[in-house]
Amino acid sequence: MDYGFFHGIYTSVLMICMIGIIAWAYSKRRKASFDEAANLVFADEEAVQDTAKEQG
Repeated sequence: MDYGFFHGIYTSVLMICMIGIIAWAYSKRRKASFDEAANLVFADEEAVQDTAKEQG
């Protein structure tokens, strides 16, 4: 076995990991949690605005 063989195995493992990450990221089961995480910034703004209205 030579360096090229191990390099090919390493490349294959990394490619399988990348495909797994892409499949996980685009999975329909994860959509709800990703949408919730994407909207967390806006939830903070609403809390700040509500606090400002109560103080003002």
